Amino acid sequence: MKVQTGYLYHIKDDFFDKINDKGLMINHENGRARPTYFTIKDKDILWFIPLSSKVSKYQPIVEQKIRKYGSCKSIMIREIAEHKSVILLQNAFPTLEKYIDHPHTKNGVPVKVPDNLKNEILYNFNSLLALKKQGTNLFFTNIDEIKNQMLEELKISNK
Repeated sequence: MKVQTGYLYHIKDDFFDKINDKGLMINHENGRARPTYFTIKDKDILWFIPLSSKVSKYQPIVEQKIRKYGSCKSIMIREIAEHKSVILLQNAFPTLEKYIDHPHTKNGVPVKVPDNLKNEILYNFNSLLALKKQGTNLFFTNIDEIKNQMLEELKISNK
C-alpha cells in the first residue's frame, strides 16, 4: 500500500494493543472502525491525526480557545468528504505503515483531503511540534515515547 500525506486511513487494533497511552482515542465505537485518521508521512514514521464527527462537542472548545488565545491550532473544524469533521491535532501520534488497516474510501476511492486543507493541517501540526520543542506541549499523547517505540520497532525489523 502506498501511504501518502493528506489521505485518510484506519489503524489496526494491534497498534492500540501494543501502545499503552491514555491519551490515545479508542479505536472502535459502536462496532465501526473509528476514528478515521488524517495521515502525514515523515520518512518511516507516519503521524496520525484523528477525525471526529462530534462537531457540537468540540465547537465550544474551539470558540473558547479563540477567545482566550486569539486562535486555535490544536482543533480544527472543516469539511472533509462532504461532512463537517473535527481534526484533532492535539490527539496526534506517530505510528508505522504496518499498523494501517485500510484507507478510508468513499464510493470505493481513497479519500484525499483537498490541498488547501492539507496545507493548513500541516502548518498547524508543525506549529504544535515547534511549541512542544519550546516547552509548551499541547499533545494529549506522549508523542516522544511512542515515536521512540516505533523507531525501535523499525530497527528490530530492519535487522
